[in-house]
Amino acid sequence: MPKIVNKEEKRREIALACSDLIHDVGIKKITVSQVAKTAGIGKGTIYEYFENKEDIIFQIINIHIEEYHKEFSEKIKKEKTTRDKVLHFFKFVIDNSEENMKHFNRFKEYLSIVLSEENDEMLKFNCSCSTFFYSQLENILQEGINKGELKSCAVDLVDIILTYERGVAITKMTQDNVDIEMLCKKFVDNLFELVEIK
Repeated sequence: MPKIVNKEEKRREIALACSDLIHDVGIKKITVSQVAKTAGIGKGTIYEYFENKEDIIFQIINIHIEEYHKEFSEKIKKEKTTRDKVLHFFKFVIDNSEENMKHFNRFKEYLSIVLSEENDEMLKFNCSCSTFFYSQLENILQEGINKGELKSCAVDLVDIILTYERGVAITKMTQDNVDIEMLCKKFVDNLFELVEIK
């Protein structure tokens, strides 16, 4: 009797085997042949699990984002103050370490694709990522309100904080003469000047 293969599991296995290709080759330069070789399967087999190259890339990106969300959730718990937790939302933009820049540059490439092509799957994916960060930030601000650290209006600033973070990310991508860390810290300091109970 032939072995029954869980298609979603196999897609994930292939994507996991190829997750470093995004960093090594870049999103636009990945080929189906490279994916097949890296995953140790035939090129034809790839098409049993993926519709096309974009489908493969999207699955790999999904895995990277899942890992980032998990890591983010763990690290945010370690921050002591509400202010530090909010500042942590800017870490992806502030951190210039080699490891983070590898991810930041892939995000930059991904963003260029999202902005230049109409892709409903990517839009849905972006919405789910935004929902994750929105709920995390909303919980943090609500916790600060419940502890008596922040005014009740603080929770209304979630969209503003997330929009600012995206704007700073684009600024980092397009300008090399801006102190991103200073901008983020100044923004958080000014924000807390308005909503912190003293």
